[in-house]
Amino acid sequence: MTRIAVLVSGGGTNLQALIDSERAGKIPHGSIELVIASNEKAYALTRAENAGIAHAAIRRKDYADQDSYDAALVEALHVHDIDMVILAGFLSILGPRFIQSYPDRILNIHPSLIPSFCGKGFYGLKVHEAALAKGVKVTGATVHLVNEIPDGGRILLQKAVEVQDGDTPEILQRRVMEQAEWILLPKAAEMLAEKLEEEKQA
Repeated sequence: MTRIAVLVSGGGTNLQALIDSERAGKIPHGSIELVIASNEKAYALTRAENAGIAHAAIRRKDYADQDSYDAALVEALHVHDIDMVILAGFLSILGPRFIQSYPDRILNIHPSLIPSFCGKGFYGLKVHEAALAKGVKVTGATVHLVNEIPDGGRILLQKAVEVQDGDTPEILQRRVMEQAEWILLPKAAEMLAEKLEEEKQA
């Protein structure tokens, strides 16, 4: 079984989608063993507690530099024998030490069709504000592997979502979550978990 950690910063709606999918048997090769939040007030920690999953808050501001923050995150993952990491709305930057500790084993969900509206500075509502400002008729979500370029890793899955007349950034954000993010992320989690299980047994 591939042991999964989910890194979060806010409400944890994508985390909840993963928990629900695992319980429904849709991630048979993976098990969510740890949730780490970048702040102690993240509601995602409550979701983890309600689901009986180990959880912790590890804040960037408690560490002198990026490398020591990365080291603290990696240490927490090692304590729980984590095989794979999912970034589900994790807003803290991850440095080379962290990324190199889990090569091709970190998934991220981004609320647009990469390469549109992605990279540095594009997160949360800002992505949807940019899509609406540009006047695109179709947006969506992308799950990709994480490398050292923001939103630059290999794309695994994408799903398109229509932009509708009268959309606000908040309405569009919700539609992209419901129609794309909450579907794609569990699917990608199972894809990678299954691949890692096969590699272990090879």
